[in-house]
Amino acid sequence: MEEGILKQLERTRELMIRSGIENGLRNAKTIRLSRQLDRLMNKYAKQQKQNENRIDNQLMN
Repeated sequence: MEEGILKQLERTRELMIRSGIENGLRNAKTIRLSRQLDRLMNKYAKQQKQNENRIDNQLMN
């Protein structure tokens, strides 16, 4: 699942950059993609933290 999120992150980042270049940084599409990228990054960070906690718990037991 982690790899899927990484691919989504990369694709969304590319789309956001392209939109920023073509439409401007204040364009609604660019802002929407930026927010989508933020959500994906938060989701990825949350999963990473959960994985770290899972590993820590396994090591403690």
